[in-house]
Amino acid sequence: MNNGGNGRDFRSGYVAIIGRPNVGKSTLLNTVLGEKVSIVTPRPQTTRKRITGIRTTATSQIVFIDTPGIHAPHHTLGEFMVKEAKEALKDVDLVLLMVEPRKPGSEEKRIINLLKGEGKGAPVLLLINKIDLVKKAELLPLMDTYQRLYPFEAILPLSAPNADDAGLLLSEVEKRLPFGPKYYPDETLTDQYERFLVSEMIREKVMIATEEEVPHSVAVEIVRWHEREDGMLLLDVNIYVEREGQKGIIIGKGGGRLKEIGSAARSDIEAFLERKVFLKLWVKVREGWRSDARILRELGFE
Repeated sequence: MNNGGNGRDFRSGYVAIIGRPNVGKSTLLNTVLGEKVSIVTPRPQTTRKRITGIRTTATSQIVFIDTPGIHAPHHTLGEFMVKEAKEALKDVDLVLLMVEPRKPGSEEKRIINLLKGEGKGAPVLLLINKIDLVKKAELLPLMDTYQRLYPFEAILPLSAPNADDAGLLLSEVEKRLPFGPKYYPDETLTDQYERFLVSEMIREKVMIATEEEVPHSVAVEIVRWHEREDGMLLLDVNIYVEREGQKGIIIGKGGGRLKEIGSAARSDIEAFLERKVFLKLWVKVREGWRSDARILRELGFE
């Protein structure tokens, strides 16, 4: 009988999800939690910081760590993102390496070499995502190729948005965790601050609205968070870009695109916080912010 996570039958632990950019890590995290805690866009390198998601059941508590995609960085922000992913490999109980259903390339081999270094010690499950893109007959040779590269505990083909696949993954994860206590209260889904999650929701809407036009030159800073006596939340938010042309793209003709971004973001924020929100957005240029250590610190990239 489980006694609040203190019995011998209760398992708990930390699980890092790693992989190259845009492989589906954040989608998987949202699926296993049944709630959206990590933003998702079609653009690579959407996730910039480690995001923690917590799944608690009667028999286990799994603390998932969604990481930025591991890639060859081209600026200081990219270096920070890769460092975040590497740091997540330290002191975890299990690692989930997510790949796409194709032969391992240079990025996948770089990550596997990383596992042999920083990640050495924790068992690793290989998740082959997006299996709807290939025929089943192609999976077995691919699984064999990966198994020759690294001694994976298990290889699981799946589709990240599929709840049934997520359920199978959860059972595989749970049985590999040590017996232990609960680290968080039952109702906790994430340990991220509300302000961070809200700023991420806004950044997601900017990236979706601008598609290819403004890729990763966007940062979001909440400059005012004021709760009125009637419960309404007043938010003043700066959206930073690196060039004047990008500012015009986000604002759009007659301010139309910025209004669309604000409306979509406000809807998500109100659903998340369960209160009315008055959201003001400003778009400002901060040239070269992704390579400026001082600005990155100001924006919370320590």
